[in-house]
Amino acid sequence: MTQLAFIGGGNMARSLIGGLLKTGVAASTISVAEPLAEARQALGREFGVACYAENRLAAAQAEVIVLAVKPQVMPAIHAELRDTLQRNRPLLISIAAGVRLDQLERWFGSSLPIVRCMPNTPALIGAGATGLCANNRVSPSQKAQAQHILDTAGITRWIDDEALMDTVTALSGSGPAYFFALVEALEAAAVAQGLPRDTARALATQTCLGAGRMLVEGGEDPAVLRQRVTSPNGTTQAALESFGTDGLPRIVARAVAAATRRGEELAAQLDTLP
Repeated sequence: MTQLAFIGGGNMARSLIGGLLKTGVAASTISVAEPLAEARQALGREFGVACYAENRLAAAQAEVIVLAVKPQVMPAIHAELRDTLQRNRPLLISIAAGVRLDQLERWFGSSLPIVRCMPNTPALIGAGATGLCANNRVSPSQKAQAQHILDTAGITRWIDDEALMDTVTALSGSGPAYFFALVEALEAAAVAQGLPRDTARALATQTCLGAGRMLVEGGEDPAVLRQRVTSPNGTTQAALESFGTDGLPRIVARAVAAATRRGEELAAQLDTLP
């Protein structure tokens, strides 16, 4: 890995830095810009990386820069970084949710190689799912660099059509919240049937963890796994028929569509920023 700078030292940056160090990347190749003094000190102690209060100092020698900040912060940091980026032409990687490539080009310069990423919160424990797309200035080796960085936090998938990144956001970006909502509902339903809450939660969470591992580690179609659990006229069939009657597939489809639309709306709002 070449010289790498993180702009923003929050949870996602910390997870990526920790993942990179575990793969053998030297701490001396990483710098971080973080405005909060306490957070800078914690980053330095934990990871041994160079930390700066000013973005331009962290980015000065970087060949790869990861923008790990909120979308609303982008216009504020471009004035400080634009000259450095135009002079050094680093690979720019953005993990700011919903920020389009054309918006990044407007703020930081249209000549830059830019990769837009959509990680999700399980990346914080190395179990994330990230969609990536690149502008046409990103070389194959730079794509490999970006993928290596995000691979340290989970799986990655390249998206050829940037318009589909809003769907990625709706699926995997927001998806953990859907999962948590399902676990909440399972827990509440079991409690209503008389199970103690701690038992209901333990069984619901472990069941979902085990089912997820079967999907990932077995590599089989979810429909096949569902059918194996479903005995004719058994308890699982009764529950699935209830899901079907209540229109679960339509409910999920409408929810993902609503999240996709909202992602598009939020990105459009950023067009009004300077």
